[in-house]
Amino acid sequence: MIVIGYTADAFGQAALDHGIAEARLRDTGVLVINSTAGDSYADPAFAQGDRARDVTARLASSGVPSEFVQPVGVDAAGELLAAMERPEAELLVIGVKHRNPVGKLLLGSVSQQVLLECPKPVLAVKPAES
Repeated sequence: MIVIGYTADAFGQAALDHGIAEARLRDTGVLVINSTAGDSYADPAFAQGDRARDVTARLASSGVPSEFVQPVGVDAAGELLAAMERPEAELLVIGVKHRNPVGKLLLGSVSQQVLLECPKPVLAVKPAES
């Protein structure tokens, strides 16, 4: 199984595309996780409405077995790391954003935490430049 850390932006879309491609290569399924801490009224990274339906449709048309989960009130890095503890999880795919050193220091980074703590391979991808 390929675990995909999805966010409702171009970085999440890149992770979704690459995760599906890896699942096809490995002849396995995907688990797409789009989580939110739920500590604000709106989380732009959390897929809602049309965006969530688009993810579901993309997974349905991909031809790979898939599951799309959206846990609320959780730590994103913790959810991804917990999913990677499953025996069938073989690769984690995440989208990464370029951040300056001060931004990394002040805000922390889900990507950085996952890259450092994940016991299995992590594929970090960026969207294609336009």
